[in-house]
This record gives sequence, C-alpha cells and structure tokens, in this order.
Amino acid sequence: MKDFWNARYGDEVYAYGTSPNVFFSSEFKKIPPGKALFPAEGEGRNAVFAACCGWEVVAFDQSDAARIKAMQLAADKGVEIDYEVTSLDDFDAKEESFDALVLIYAHFPGPVRKFFHQKLARLVKPGGYLIVEGFSKRHLEYNSVNERAGGPKEWSMLFSLEELESDFSDFEIHFSEETTVQLNEGLYHVGESAVVRLVGIKK
Repeated sequence: MKDFWNARYGDEVYAYGTSPNVFFSSEFKKIPPGKALFPAEGEGRNAVFAACCGWEVVAFDQSDAARIKAMQLAADKGVEIDYEVTSLDDFDAKEESFDALVLIYAHFPGPVRKFFHQKLARLVKPGGYLIVEGFSKRHLEYNSVNERAGGPKEWSMLFSLEELESDFSDFEIHFSEETTVQLNEGLYHVGESAVVRLVGIKK
C-alpha cells in the first residue's frame, strides 16, 4: 500500500485538496487548543488547519510523498507540524499525551481495525476529544457507480457506527450519525457518498 499512496500523492496536485474536511473543521473550532494527533494524515490538509488554529500537531502517514506535500502546505500557511513517515504498527507515543485524536478517512484492514483504534485511543488524555469521519458500509453503493467518490472497495474496511462505538468504548459519545453527503475534496472524494461521523470525549 505504501507504493500506492506514494504514487497517488506524487502528483503536483493535492489528491484531496488543501482545505480541511468540513465536518472536522466545524467540530475542531469548538475545542480549546492543545496537542492533536492525526494518523494516516496524507497531504496534511487537516493537520495544517489545526496548526493554523493554534494547536500543537503530530501527524503521520506511511507515504514519503505525502509528508513532502504536507510540509510544503504548512510552510505556505506559515505554521509548523511534526510529521513522521511511519506505519501505525511502528508509531510510538506516550499514552495519554494528546488532547485530541482526529481520524478523517483513516481506514484500516478489517482484522486489525479494532486493535489500531484502541491503540490510538490509549494515546488520548482523559477529557480529550475524538473526531472521526469515514466511509460507511453503505458507501459501496456509491463508489461502485462513481470511482471519484473514493473510499475502500472492501466491505470490512468500511465503518458502521456500532463498530466505531465499540472500538472507542472508553469515550463518551457526544455525537454520532450515518448520513449521505456530497463530497468535493480534491480529485478523489467527489460526489455523493455515505459517511459515518463521531465525536467523543475520553472518560
């Protein structure tokens, strides 16, 4: 998969645009600044937005090409982010060291999804925030007829609210929904899409 993402992020154009995800940005503005973690962050659009809002930002992705573009975007916006090229298996951070965990279209293989989510959850302080937006299992209906809708084509990598609420059981869920939206994020998130959204606070 690293080769796939390096190829996707290797173009000059930002694959998913440079503007932050709409749901994430609207929720993030409500939270007092602290230290935030952005796994599978790609080209940095959400991490850079957080830094512009006064947050200390740590991000990672497996793609070297993604980091280059994320750092360029940060420089263009006049902010700094800490961005590592690593996998979730190898990412290392102190438990309860982040005030927010942000997962925007961060889809992991079905057999390891819960393990990875719970590993990330342990990095959040009590009282810290969780913000998730990803494709729901219904999204197969959309990306099967519109390639530009994007998202995994493997059912087990897509989300249900029940799975997310179980994976993040140590968070009090303040908001959750499964809905249909019209995405317009760069080249590869374009068109009608089925998504799940969740906001929680660590117990």
